[in-house]
Amino acid sequence: MKSNKKEKRKSKRKIYLDTNLQIIFGITLTYIMGVSSITPAFPKIVKELNISAKDVGLLIAVFSFPGILLTPFLGVIADRWGRKKIIIPSLMLFGIAGGLCFFVRDFKLLLILRLIQGIGAAPLGSLTVTIIGDLYSKKELITAMGYNSSVRSIGSAGYPAIGGALAMMGWHYPFILPVIAVPIGFLVLFNLKTPEPENEVHIREHLNIVWKKLRNRQVVGLLVIGIIIFVMLFGSYMTYFPLLLGNSFAASPLIIGLIMAGVSLIAAFTSSQLGKIIKLFSKKIIMKISFILYALALSIIPLIPRLELFFIPVLIFGIAHGMSIPVIQALFAGAAPLKYRATFMSISGMTFRVGQTLGPFLIGLVIGVWGIGGAFYAGAGLSISMFIIMFMLE
Repeated sequence: MKSNKKEKRKSKRKIYLDTNLQIIFGITLTYIMGVSSITPAFPKIVKELNISAKDVGLLIAVFSFPGILLTPFLGVIADRWGRKKIIIPSLMLFGIAGGLCFFVRDFKLLLILRLIQGIGAAPLGSLTVTIIGDLYSKKELITAMGYNSSVRSIGSAGYPAIGGALAMMGWHYPFILPVIAVPIGFLVLFNLKTPEPENEVHIREHLNIVWKKLRNRQVVGLLVIGIIIFVMLFGSYMTYFPLLLGNSFAASPLIIGLIMAGVSLIAAFTSSQLGKIIKLFSKKIIMKISFILYALALSIIPLIPRLELFFIPVLIFGIAHGMSIPVIQALFAGAAPLKYRATFMSISGMTFRVGQTLGPFLIGLVIGVWGIGGAFYAGAGLSISMFIIMFMLE
C-alpha cells in the first residue's frame, strides 16, 4: 500500500523542477551553442575570410570530429571514475577554447581552436542523457528526455537569433558565447547530485559486455538511424539552409537566425508534449511519423518562391525534430544498466558525431553535382531511408 502511494506521488511530481535536471538543462544549453550560434554568421564568414561555401562547413566538421574518436573512451572513464570527473574539465575546455575563437581572424587558426573546443564538447551530449538515464526510469525517463530535448530546442532557437544579432556587429561576435561553459562547470561541481556507478569489472570485460549489447539488431538499427538523422540535420539543414536563405533570398544574418529559431521553437513545444504523445502512440510509430515529416519538409524547401512562405517547411521540420531525437535517446538510455550506461550512450553519441561530421561534407558533394536544391532532396531521401529501416526493426 505504501509503495503504491509512493509511486503515485512520484508520477505526479514535476520533474522539471528537480535541481539535478535543471543543471543538466544548463549543460545542454551550453554544448549545443557550439554549432547553432555560429551558422547565421556563415555567409559573412565566407565573404570576410575569403573562403568557399564548401569550406565553411569545416567549422562544423572539425568541431564534431573529436567526438568520433574520444566519446567512447570518455564514456568508459565516466563509467569507472564517475560522470562529474569528465563533465567538469570538458566544460572548462569548451568555454576557454570557444571564447578564444572570438579573437582570431585567420581561418586555419580558427579551425584549430574549433577542434580543441570540439574535444571539450565531445562527451557532454552523451553524458547529459546518461545522467538522465541514471536519475529516471520508465515514463519519467521519456518525459525527462522530452524536457531536455525541449530545452535543447529552445537553445537551438535562441542561439541562431542571438548569433545572428551578434554577427550584425561582426562575424566573430557569436564566438564569445561559449565562455558561459566556465560558470556552468562550477555549478556542476558544487550542486549536481547524481548516482555514480560502482564498477570494479575489468575494462576488457566491461567493453565485452557493452559490445554484446550493441550487437542487438534493434540497437544496430537505432545506431544507423542516428547517423542518418545527423547527416541530414547538419548537412541539409544546419549548414546549407542558412546559405540558401542568404544567397537566394538575400536574407540578413538576423533574419536567417529568426527563421531557424522557428524550427527550434516548434521542436521545443513538440518535445515538451512528448509525455502526452507517448500515451497515444508507441515509440516506433512516433519515429515513423517524424521521418515522413522530415522528408516532406526538406522536399518543399527548394520549391519555396518567397521568404515568408518558409514557415511551412519550418513548421513541419520542427514537429519532426521535436519527436525523433528524445525518443531515440530514451530508447538508447533504457537499453543499458547504470554501470555500463555512459559507455553505451557514448558509443551511440559517437555515431551521432559521425553523422554530424559527415553531413556537411557529403551534402557538399551533392551540391557540387546538383546545386543547392540537391542538398534538400538528398536529405528527404535520407529521411525516407530511415522510415524504411524502422520497418526492418519490427
